[in-house]
Amino acid sequence: MTGSNVQDYADLPLIHLYCAAMFRSLRSLQQFNCYRLTFQRHSVSNKLFSTSTMACSDFRIERDTFGELKVPADKYYGAQTVRSTMNFKIGGPTERMPIQVIKAFGILKKAAAEVNKDYGLDPNVADAIVQAAEEVSAGKLDEHFPLVVWQTGSGTQTNMNVNEVISNRAIEIMGGKLGSKEPVHPNDHVNKSQSSNDTFPTAMHIAAATEIHHVLIPGLQTLHDALAAKAEEFKDIIKIGRTHTQDAVPLSLGQEFGGYVQQVKYSIERVKAAMPRVYELAAGGTAVGTGLNTRIGFAEKVASTVASLTGLPFVTAPNKFEALAAHDALVELSGALNTVAVSVMKIANDIRFLGSGPRSGLGELILPENEPGSSIMPGKVNPTQCEAITMVAAQVMGNNVAVTVGGSNGHFELNVFKPMIIKNVLNSARLLGDASVSFTNNCVMGIQANTERINKLMNESLMLVTALNPHIGYDKAATIAKTAHKKGSTLKAVAVELGYLTEEQFDKWVVPSDMLGPK
Repeated sequence: MTGSNVQDYADLPLIHLYCAAMFRSLRSLQQFNCYRLTFQRHSVSNKLFSTSTMACSDFRIERDTFGELKVPADKYYGAQTVRSTMNFKIGGPTERMPIQVIKAFGILKKAAAEVNKDYGLDPNVADAIVQAAEEVSAGKLDEHFPLVVWQTGSGTQTNMNVNEVISNRAIEIMGGKLGSKEPVHPNDHVNKSQSSNDTFPTAMHIAAATEIHHVLIPGLQTLHDALAAKAEEFKDIIKIGRTHTQDAVPLSLGQEFGGYVQQVKYSIERVKAAMPRVYELAAGGTAVGTGLNTRIGFAEKVASTVASLTGLPFVTAPNKFEALAAHDALVELSGALNTVAVSVMKIANDIRFLGSGPRSGLGELILPENEPGSSIMPGKVNPTQCEAITMVAAQVMGNNVAVTVGGSNGHFELNVFKPMIIKNVLNSARLLGDASVSFTNNCVMGIQANTERINKLMNESLMLVTALNPHIGYDKAATIAKTAHKKGSTLKAVAVELGYLTEEQFDKWVVPSDMLGPK
C-alpha cells in the first residue's frame, strides 16, 4: 500500500488492517477499495465476516454480442469465456483444454502483436499485449483458463478465452479498468489479423511440436541409450530363441536387445519424419484460408517470429486452405506415435515375459524389485514398469483412433474436431515420453541376465538340432528332435542311437556359439 493508502486505513482496528494486508495483491485498486469498504462496515458491528462480505466485488459486468454476464472479479477472462462455461459443462476440470495449447497461444499472440506493431498497431497497446502474452506462455495465468476440450470444434471459445485474458491483463498493465475493453480490445487488438480458424490450428502445431521436442524425443532417446547399453552388456550371453512362443534356434541376449534398440531408433526417426508438416503454421489464413483482414507478409512474419521465440523451425503453411480444413499433419504424427506405442508394447511384453518367475516362469531376466506386488501374497514382486508402459501404449493406440476419426471429418473449409485432436496427440506424446523415462530408470537400467537359467534352457532345447541340417538333412534332423521329445532324452543320445552321426560329430556340429550368424 502507498502512503495515502495507509492513511486511509488509520482508523481501522488491527485485525482489519491484517485482513486488508491479505488482499494487498488484488489486481485492481477498485477491487481493493471494495474490500476496504466492506471491512469498514464490519468494524462498526465488530464482525469480521458475513454472507455479504464479498458481495460488492464478487463479480464485474462484461458484455459480448449476446448481452451482459457476471464475470468473477478476480479473473481476467470475460463474457465469452463465462458463456462457454455455461454452455459446455462437460467433464469438469480434468477435461480442460491442455495447458500446452494455452501456452502455445501465448507464444502466438505475442508474435502477432509484435508483427501488428510493425504494421501500425499502437506501440503501447502492442507492448502491453506482448507482456500479457508472455505471462500466458510462462504459465503465470493458468488459473484464468477454465474451458474444456468439449466445445466448438474450431476452438473458438478457447481463442476468445486467451484474447480476453490477454486483453484484460494488458488493460491492467496500462492502468485501465478490467472488462472495459479499453484501451486494449480482445478482438480488435489481441486478435488483430487473426481468426479462431487459423489461430487454433497454429496453437495446435506449436503445442505438438514443443511437446515432441521437449518430452517425447528426449524420453525415447533415454530408452534407446539404456537398451543399447544392455545390448552391449549381454552380447556374449547365448540363449535359446523363440518363435510362435516355442523354442527356436539360439541367439545372443545382446542380439535380442539389439532388436529393441533398433525399434526405438526407428521410433525416433518416424516421429522426426512427421515433423516438417507440423512445423507449418496456419496463421494468416484467417477465416477460410484466404487471409482476409491481414496484411501482405503477415503470415510469414508471424511464423518467423514464432520460430525465433521457440527455437523450432516453424514456417508459414504453403496452403492455408489445407491448413484450416484438414489436420493430416497431426494425423500423420499420431500415426507415428501409434507405431511407437506398438514398439514399446512389444519390447515391454518381451521383457516381462523373459523375467517371469521367479521359479515357475522363463526367468531368463532378473528385473528390478521396486515395490511390494500383492496385498495378500507375501514377498510377491511384479513387473510394474512393464505394466505401466504397456497401459500407456494401449491408451496411445486408442488416442490414435480418435485422432483418425477427427482428422477424417474436415468439412468443406474447416475441420471441427480440432480440440479433440490436439488433446489426444498431446496426451500420447506426453505419456510415451514420460513412460519411456520411467521404464528406463526403474526397469531397463537394472535388468540382469540370469545366466544359469539361460544356459539350462538353451542346452535342453530341441531346436539345436537345426545345426545338423547341412550335415544329415532336414528329415533325419526332424526325426532326432521328435524322438528325443517323445522319449524325454537328449538330442545327442538319440542321434547316436539312430546311427545318424557319432558323438564327436555331434559335438563338432552342434555348437550354440557357432549358430549366431551366417557362415
